[in-house]
Amino acid sequence: MGPYHHNVYVVELDPSVRDNLRFVKANPNCSTKLPCLYIGLTGLTPEERFARHKAGVQDSYIVKRYGLRLLPEMYEYLNPMPYEAAAEMEVELAEDLRAAGHGVWQN
Repeated sequence: MGPYHHNVYVVELDPSVRDNLRFVKANPNCSTKLPCLYIGLTGLTPEERFARHKAGVQDSYIVKRYGLRLLPEMYEYLNPMPYEAAAEMEVELAEDLRAAGHGVWQN
């Protein structure tokens, strides 16, 4: 592994997340035609981090309850990177995807 080991990742969420009032409030203009997404940042591999969410270890309740699968086509080209860059990219990616019409959750 190189000097950088932080990753951003994207999780597709079950469409039933649209019934979650906190999610709806955070995404008032999301399209029902596009998948809802969770954007995260980790020092682990995205696969390890997703498994931890689903196991309830330092999880986001949104991912634990609604997470379906990772969407590597949306983040692999970005990784790995230094922590500071990953923290910025997590926010930028969430903003870009929300602007494109996706419902997005980010902790």
